[in-house]
Amino acid sequence: MGYNFRKNLDTTLYLVTDSTNLEEKVFLKKIQKACQGGVTLLQLREKERTSREFLSLAKKVMEISHRYNIPLLIDDRIDIALAVNADGVHVGQSDIPVSIARKLLGEDKIVGATAKTVDQAQEAYSQGADYLGVGAIYPTTTKVITVLTKVETLAEICKAVPIKVNAIGGLNRDNISVLEGSGIDGICVVSAIMKAEKPFEEAESLREQVEKMR
Repeated sequence: MGYNFRKNLDTTLYLVTDSTNLEEKVFLKKIQKACQGGVTLLQLREKERTSREFLSLAKKVMEISHRYNIPLLIDDRIDIALAVNADGVHVGQSDIPVSIARKLLGEDKIVGATAKTVDQAQEAYSQGADYLGVGAIYPTTTKVITVLTKVETLAEICKAVPIKVNAIGGLNRDNISVLEGSGIDGICVVSAIMKAEKPFEEAESLREQVEKMR
């Protein structure tokens, strides 16, 4: 595409997908509506699919995200990211280290990491992470095991590293005001958009709220 998403990284409204109980057609439609509504970064997370299914879905999702000039990151699976030439990966604390992900993907791709403490944040930054997902701020309904992170810790992390920091975990329109003054660059959401009846309106409203809050 010739566009360097890493240099122009915008994490304001970061959607992490969840295709549980959704037909592919419905899932892709939700992604499209969310992209139209104001999502600035997209992560495809698929814990249950085979590699081949994941690969096939990644191609379709990337086609949508690139139509709206939104980078697509792949959760955890560097092989899938390389296979579809995605814009980067997100790695958790138990996944491949940031330094290895950076080495495999090269300098032009985005590498994001999960951090729950200042130490983890500084470690990820020193290894070459472009942004951090910090949380969970609230309990979540996704299948990921969550350990809650205090907003104070989130604020400390924002001060401790010079890269972008996003809050994640159970965030929605009704509760993100708790993040005010924390210094975040954006929020990551899953259910707030994936379970919304109107993903376009939801994305639009969330983005507006985050922009006002910053």
